[in-house]
Amino acid sequence: MKKKILAAVLAAAMVCTSFVGCGGGSSSSSGSDSAKTEEKASGEVKKITIAVPDPDASYIYQAATEFAKRAEEYSDGTLEFTVSGNGSLYGGDTAAGIKQLSAGSLQMLILASSVYASFEPGYNVISVPYMFDDQQQLLDYLNSDTGKELMNRVSDMGITTVGSWTRSFRKVTNSKNPVNTPADLKGMVLRVPNNALYVEFFGACGAVTTPMNFSEVYNALQLNTLDGQENPVDVPYSNKFYEVQKYISGTNHMADAWLVGINSKLFDGLTDVQKDAITKAGEEVQQWNVEFMEKEDETALQTLLDNGMEYNDITEEGREEFIKVSQSCYDKFKELIQDDELFDATAEFCGKN
Repeated sequence: MKKKILAAVLAAAMVCTSFVGCGGGSSSSSGSDSAKTEEKASGEVKKITIAVPDPDASYIYQAATEFAKRAEEYSDGTLEFTVSGNGSLYGGDTAAGIKQLSAGSLQMLILASSVYASFEPGYNVISVPYMFDDQQQLLDYLNSDTGKELMNRVSDMGITTVGSWTRSFRKVTNSKNPVNTPADLKGMVLRVPNNALYVEFFGACGAVTTPMNFSEVYNALQLNTLDGQENPVDVPYSNKFYEVQKYISGTNHMADAWLVGINSKLFDGLTDVQKDAITKAGEEVQQWNVEFMEKEDETALQTLLDNGMEYNDITEEGREEFIKVSQSCYDKFKELIQDDELFDATAEFCGKN
């Protein structure tokens, strides 16, 4: 009999405990609790790794870290991010990284839009020389209907774009002379990426273009196998090209963008709160990144000057000469982009049609 009474007491205690755990039926815990609070209370935190191609001192690593911090905050702690640099998660092979993101073996990946051109040639339109005048015009384009449609083309690959961030425009460094007009590039042996846009444009300027793996560039500059190279200013800064180059010129000849991608299946499986947190962070870091790059570019350029390099801005007249060279290559560029409608819409947006 005592056993039956004890069992009844324990059963009653369990029922009471369950009511306490649910708030005891109090009206304060009815439908007012949000989905994010429930998920956090349950202890279920979604962990996501963001792969980036550059080391932890790079611009994009810092931007990814800022994105992660904001997304975690907006998700009320239900998301937890880790940023992995140097392309280590995909062996430094960007094409492999994109394929892994598409398949889901990578969760998030931030790569240059120009890299995606191997899969969707339309992305080349962002890097058409002198298509964009400045950072603001590029930013406005990425936020336009044309730009958004372009940056979302990866959706066919199972990738969702949750951020479109700008990159610093590219500048020419060399050991021969300042570059003010296309004529100053004539005969200059210039390293360019293995991309037909670069080869066509700089070849039309009179340079001798040499596609080369970036890892080989410093030694080639040191041995004078190359006269120069072109990249955003943080590249000659971080790679100490001031040791092997004399001039840096503000040609600002090409734009590029960062595509912040997440595997679509992963994204679709998140709660609405988590999706909103990621989307909001991606949108906010776009402007944060512009301001961050501006400050860092000033520091990078000053470091180059402090170490003996000479800087020159090109004049408006010189810029117009470069634009004319680029426009003379438009037919070739259209062949590479394989989308005349996109090219024409972009040129019209930028006033280059």
